[in-house]
Amino acid sequence: MRLDDPWGDVPASGWGELDGAGSFTPAGPPGPADPRCGHSAADIYMEVQRSEAFQEVRRRYRRFVIPATLAFLVWYLAYVVAAITAPGLMARPVAGAVNVAMVVGLGQFLTTFLLTGAYARHARLRRDRAALDLRWQTQEMTRGIGR
Repeated sequence: MRLDDPWGDVPASGWGELDGAGSFTPAGPPGPADPRCGHSAADIYMEVQRSEAFQEVRRRYRRFVIPATLAFLVWYLAYVVAAITAPGLMARPVAGAVNVAMVVGLGQFLTTFLLTGAYARHARLRRDRAALDLRWQTQEMTRGIGR
Protein backbone atom coordinates (compact mmCIF):
# COMPACT_ATOMS: atom_id res chain seq x y z
CA MET A 1 0.00 0.00 0.00
CA ARG A 2 1.36 3.43 -0.97
CA LEU A 3 1.02 6.28 1.47
CA ASP A 4 2.35 9.22 -0.53
CA ASP A 5 -0.01 11.36 -2.59
CA PRO A 6 -0.09 10.51 -6.31
CA TRP A 7 -1.64 13.87 -7.15
CA GLY A 8 0.91 16.04 -5.38
CA ASP A 9 3.88 15.63 -7.70
CA VAL A 10 2.23 16.79 -10.93
CA PRO A 11 1.04 20.41 -11.25
CA ALA A 12 -2.27 21.07 -12.91
CA SER A 13 -1.90 21.88 -16.57
CA GLY A 14 -1.58 25.61 -17.19
CA TRP A 15 -0.89 26.54 -13.57
CA GLY A 16 2.47 28.13 -12.99
CA GLU A 17 4.01 26.80 -16.19
CA LEU A 18 6.06 29.10 -18.38
CA ASP A 19 5.97 28.96 -22.15
CA GLY A 20 9.08 29.51 -24.26
CA ALA A 21 8.70 33.32 -24.19
CA GLY A 22 8.80 33.55 -20.38
CA SER A 23 5.10 34.18 -19.81
CA PHE A 24 2.56 31.87 -18.25
CA THR A 25 0.70 29.49 -20.52
CA PRO A 26 -3.05 29.98 -20.63
CA ALA A 27 -5.14 27.24 -19.10
CA GLY A 28 -7.48 25.99 -21.77
CA PRO A 29 -9.73 23.00 -22.11
CA PRO A 30 -7.94 19.68 -22.15
CA GLY A 31 -7.04 18.43 -25.57
CA PRO A 32 -8.00 15.09 -27.00
CA ALA A 33 -6.29 12.01 -25.72
CA ASP A 34 -3.46 10.47 -27.66
CA PRO A 35 -5.16 8.66 -30.55
CA ARG A 36 -2.46 5.98 -30.53
CA CYS A 37 -3.39 5.03 -26.96
CA GLY A 38 -7.02 4.13 -27.71
CA HIS A 39 -8.31 5.17 -24.26
CA SER A 40 -9.38 8.63 -23.14
CA ALA A 41 -9.62 9.73 -19.52
CA ALA A 42 -13.40 9.31 -19.75
CA ASP A 43 -12.94 5.70 -20.90
CA ILE A 44 -10.59 5.03 -18.00
CA TYR A 45 -12.97 6.50 -15.42
CA MET A 46 -15.89 4.54 -16.87
CA GLU A 47 -13.79 1.37 -16.68
CA VAL A 48 -12.96 2.11 -13.03
CA GLN A 49 -16.62 2.83 -12.27
CA ARG A 50 -17.61 -0.55 -13.72
CA SER A 51 -14.87 -2.40 -11.82
CA GLU A 52 -15.74 -4.79 -9.02
CA ALA A 53 -13.46 -2.91 -6.59
CA PHE A 54 -15.34 0.37 -7.15
CA GLN A 55 -18.70 -1.37 -6.83
CA GLU A 56 -17.56 -2.91 -3.54
CA VAL A 57 -16.58 0.51 -2.16
CA ARG A 58 -20.01 1.85 -3.16
CA ARG A 59 -21.76 -1.17 -1.57
CA ARG A 60 -19.89 -0.66 1.69
CA TYR A 61 -20.84 3.04 1.64
CA ARG A 62 -24.52 2.32 1.01
CA ARG A 63 -24.65 -0.45 3.63
CA PHE A 64 -23.77 2.11 6.28
CA VAL A 65 -25.31 5.34 5.02
CA ILE A 66 -28.80 4.19 4.06
CA PRO A 67 -29.69 2.46 7.36
CA ALA A 68 -28.01 5.22 9.42
CA THR A 69 -29.89 7.92 7.53
CA LEU A 70 -33.21 6.12 7.90
CA ALA A 71 -32.66 5.49 11.62
CA PHE A 72 -31.75 9.12 12.26
CA LEU A 73 -34.69 10.38 10.20
CA VAL A 74 -37.11 8.16 12.16
CA TRP A 75 -35.55 9.35 15.43
CA TYR A 76 -35.93 13.01 14.36
CA LEU A 77 -39.51 12.58 13.12
CA ALA A 78 -40.45 10.74 16.33
CA TYR A 79 -39.33 13.80 18.28
CA VAL A 80 -41.37 16.14 16.07
CA VAL A 81 -44.46 13.92 16.18
CA ALA A 82 -44.18 13.50 19.96
CA ALA A 83 -43.87 17.27 20.40
CA ILE A 84 -47.02 17.81 18.33
CA THR A 85 -49.20 14.93 19.53
CA ALA A 86 -48.09 14.57 23.16
CA PRO A 87 -47.27 18.01 24.53
CA GLY A 88 -48.07 16.84 28.04
CA LEU A 89 -45.44 14.09 27.84
CA MET A 90 -42.84 16.43 26.38
CA ALA A 91 -43.55 19.07 29.08
CA ARG A 92 -43.14 16.56 31.93
CA PRO A 93 -40.33 17.73 34.22
CA VAL A 94 -37.27 15.50 34.57
CA ALA A 95 -35.08 17.55 36.90
CA GLY A 96 -35.98 21.08 37.91
CA ALA A 97 -36.70 23.17 34.80
CA VAL A 98 -35.44 20.43 32.48
CA ASN A 99 -38.27 18.57 30.78
CA VAL A 100 -38.53 15.51 28.51
CA ALA A 101 -38.42 17.65 25.34
CA MET A 102 -35.10 19.18 26.38
CA VAL A 103 -33.58 15.79 27.19
CA VAL A 104 -34.73 14.30 23.90
CA GLY A 105 -33.57 17.39 21.98
CA LEU A 106 -30.12 17.15 23.54
CA GLY A 107 -30.20 13.43 22.76
CA GLN A 108 -30.59 14.36 19.11
CA PHE A 109 -27.44 16.46 19.26
CA LEU A 110 -25.63 13.60 20.97
CA THR A 111 -26.75 11.07 18.37
CA THR A 112 -25.60 13.44 15.60
CA PHE A 113 -22.08 13.47 17.05
CA LEU A 114 -22.13 9.71 17.64
CA LEU A 115 -23.33 9.06 14.10
CA THR A 116 -20.61 11.32 12.70
CA GLY A 117 -17.98 9.42 14.67
CA ALA A 118 -19.41 6.08 13.56
CA TYR A 119 -19.37 7.23 9.94
CA ALA A 120 -15.74 8.37 10.16
CA ARG A 121 -14.73 5.07 11.79
CA HIS A 122 -16.62 3.04 9.20
CA ALA A 123 -14.99 4.99 6.36
CA ARG A 124 -11.53 4.57 7.87
CA LEU A 125 -11.87 0.84 8.50
CA ARG A 126 -13.96 -0.32 5.54
CA ARG A 127 -13.56 2.07 2.60
CA ASP A 128 -10.54 4.36 2.74
CA ARG A 129 -7.89 1.80 1.80
CA ALA A 130 -9.91 0.39 -1.07
CA ALA A 131 -10.71 3.89 -2.31
CA LEU A 132 -7.05 4.92 -2.10
CA ASP A 133 -6.05 1.83 -4.08
CA LEU A 134 -8.62 2.74 -6.73
CA ARG A 135 -7.27 6.27 -6.78
CA TRP A 136 -3.74 4.97 -7.35
CA GLN A 137 -4.87 2.65 -10.14
CA THR A 138 -6.80 5.44 -11.83
CA GLN A 139 -3.87 7.84 -11.54
CA GLU A 140 -1.48 5.31 -13.04
CA MET A 141 -3.89 4.62 -15.90
CA THR A 142 -4.45 8.33 -16.66
CA ARG A 143 -0.73 9.08 -16.55
CA GLY A 144 -0.26 6.64 -19.41
CA ILE A 145 -2.63 8.63 -21.67
CA GLY A 146 -0.27 11.50 -22.48
CA ARG A 147 2.74 9.30 -23.16
